Amino acid sequence: MPRRNSVQDTQPLVAAIDIGTTSARCILFNQYGEEMAKHQIEYSTSASEAPAESSNTDQFRRRSSLMRHNQPIFSAEGVAISINDDVMVENNSASVGPTLRFPQPGWVECMPVHILANALQCLTACMITLKRINRDPNLKTKYKVRAIGIANMRETTIVWSRRTGKPLSNGITWTDTRTAEIVQHLERMTDEEQKEELRAKTGLPLSTYFSAAKLRWLIDNDDDIREEYEKGDGNLMFGTVDTWLIYHMTRERAFVSDVTNASRTYFMDLETMDYDEELLDFWGIDPERIRLPKIVSSSELYGTFSVPNLVSLGFHNKITNEALEMLKTLAGTPLCGCLGDQSASLVGQLALKRGDAKCTYGTGCFLLFNNGTEKIISKHGTLTTFGYWFPHLEGESGKPHYALEGSIAVAGSIIQWLRDNLKLIENAHDIGPLVSQVHNSGGVVFIPAFSGLYAPYWDRGARGTIFGMTQYTTSGHIARAAIEGVCYQVRAILEAMASDALNKQNALDPTSNPDEDDKFVLLRVDGGMSKADEVLQIQSDILGPMINVGRAPIAECTALGAAIAAGMAAKDPEQRVWKDFKDLKEKIRGEKNQREFACEIELSERVKNLKRWEKAVSRAQDWLDPEIE
Repeated sequence: MPRRNSVQDTQPLVAAIDIGTTSARCILFNQYGEEMAKHQIEYSTSASEAPAESSNTDQFRRRSSLMRHNQPIFSAEGVAISINDDVMVENNSASVGPTLRFPQPGWVECMPVHILANALQCLTACMITLKRINRDPNLKTKYKVRAIGIANMRETTIVWSRRTGKPLSNGITWTDTRTAEIVQHLERMTDEEQKEELRAKTGLPLSTYFSAAKLRWLIDNDDDIREEYEKGDGNLMFGTVDTWLIYHMTRERAFVSDVTNASRTYFMDLETMDYDEELLDFWGIDPERIRLPKIVSSSELYGTFSVPNLVSLGFHNKITNEALEMLKTLAGTPLCGCLGDQSASLVGQLALKRGDAKCTYGTGCFLLFNNGTEKIISKHGTLTTFGYWFPHLEGESGKPHYALEGSIAVAGSIIQWLRDNLKLIENAHDIGPLVSQVHNSGGVVFIPAFSGLYAPYWDRGARGTIFGMTQYTTSGHIARAAIEGVCYQVRAILEAMASDALNKQNALDPTSNPDEDDKFVLLRVDGGMSKADEVLQIQSDILGPMINVGRAPIAECTALGAAIAAGMAAKDPEQRVWKDFKDLKEKIRGEKNQREFACEIELSERVKNLKRWEKAVSRAQDWLDPEIE
């Protein structure tokens, strides 16, 4: 009997590297969406690692998340692997600084080389776990990583040297607001007609959020970058986190960005899926002076994995031989999947057809509505972006899919605020029991607009406000009102999305009581807050009977989305981990049940509560007065 090839002799795994705003993780998924190995690193920051009185030099010469003394790596099996035992790095005493920095109010920077090193450490830990699994004598077929995918925080801007590969400055993260003056100047100088034209091309409003303003700031304010830009000799390279990682983790030095990330730069035309000369001119960016990555699909071969030389990039610590050998086992593995984190969550939730919607409750809250192959520019305050593009699939599945997106600044962070600032709870998971102590908010309304209201209100002047307190008010009422404040904003975004995508005005009309066949959509949810049943029941009650809320059966939807993109990248269906969406859903969902929540409160109460919320929003808006401030 002929011997089967090596692909058939092993069980396929996909490695998903997920680079978030405050942490990095790697997960090895099998074809059923099960986690075979996992490792996560929480970033260290200048705020947490340096005393307030330290000088600027001392403040940032602290050990990074990779270098904390005696910090262990924990495998998925719970086995501690100490860095000091020479598994990952040597010279543990070297000072390399934190991964995140907050040098000035409103400034949030990341260290690009640390981001890369964190990704490699997570990947190494997973490969160590995999090695142990494969040693099991009872295992009939060994596992092998067949593909690598990346999910990443979007908009974060990195500029580096082509000659050295080194970053020329710290990365500017998506949350950074130092570009406010640049954006405000452009808003004043741009008439409404041109703003509409720009929005039609990009799907985006003028904002500090996106990469263009960050790159403009770096060229204007960083001496090294400005000097290289003026030389215009091809040395200067721009990219978001996906581009940075793929460039340094591929043997071919692939310089690419997928459409879900490129669409967040403000340089890309949503129709052509390429850079637009008018957009570059608007920001004063000359593509002859700075290299921009090639825009590619979310699921194709970008290059093959190769271990980057961190020392040559200025990383102070040497990777140990054991870690290097672990990573070398991945040499030649296709790096072939890439999605911005919110698009990755959409895919990981299997929200793959038009009308599907997902909500991720993280530090903030992000909603994406799958709009299929139709580009719709919102008239109700949401953004237009790309959901995914899997070009090797057949039919509609293989075409670029657009999405409407809405974001809320404060979601999970409101629970942290209740815990750390008001001391109402000791741990985040205590929020459910506290909220369940009361049946309603007792008339209290909490607008959690600590940094303004995002979609669909877009009011920078709004601020966090609590209305309706009396002597009857308890901590339970305040906590419940805080959760409701997040959930009402989710409702407002979904209402806007329905108006844009489905032409359903007042789709969430609280006076409606539809039959089961008239349900609007299932809102798929994931993220920290979604773990509490009480929170999801509140969300469902606020959304009303048109929408059910379904908790994802798989917790790590973002990483899973990156894995799916990589696992479907091969042109030959027989070489894919999942042949198509049908095969994917059959394997991933299997017998996993999605817990659903339905509205349980009466019509009269829904109407009363919504009117109270809308009144409170109107009073919290435009709170900041420039003359007072």
